[in-house]
Amino acid sequence: VRQSGLNWAIARTVLVFGISPGLSRTNIVLWVKESLEQGKTIQVVNDQFRTPTLAEDLAEGCLLIAEKGAEGVFNISGPDFLTPYEMAIETADFFDLDKSLIQETDSTRFVQPAKRPLRTGFIIEKARKELGFEPKTFRAAIGILAKQIILASS
Repeated sequence: VRQSGLNWAIARTVLVFGISPGLSRTNIVLWVKESLEQGKTIQVVNDQFRTPTLAEDLAEGCLLIAEKGAEGVFNISGPDFLTPYEMAIETADFFDLDKSLIQETDSTRFVQPAKRPLRTGFIIEKARKELGFEPKTFRAAIGILAKQIILASS
């Protein structure tokens, strides 16, 4: 891509979440919310770190790249570096759900089809500086998602 002579940009992201009707897989926020609302106990890892990204923030980052004609590789993700366990607790807090249903565990307890790195978060300073990209905090993003859930169900 770099050697093509064309204008180019790559947006990299991590752990995108948002409303996902009709998708075969859900995302961590919706999974936690739905599981706890159904009274299900869930096991969530505490030894992997991610920078969860609201879908609208990813879209905004891509739009900024296009509008500014920016070139290069841009990390477009949320600003918070969290474990899935921390995300689950924050989600339960936000929706006032029973946190005692969340069981803290580590990644050695799960068989996964592909080995996952423990840390896959991005440093987003380049996107902030060059694009003016300012993603929502995880808590603020859950608030946006909560409003979307209400709108989608009405």
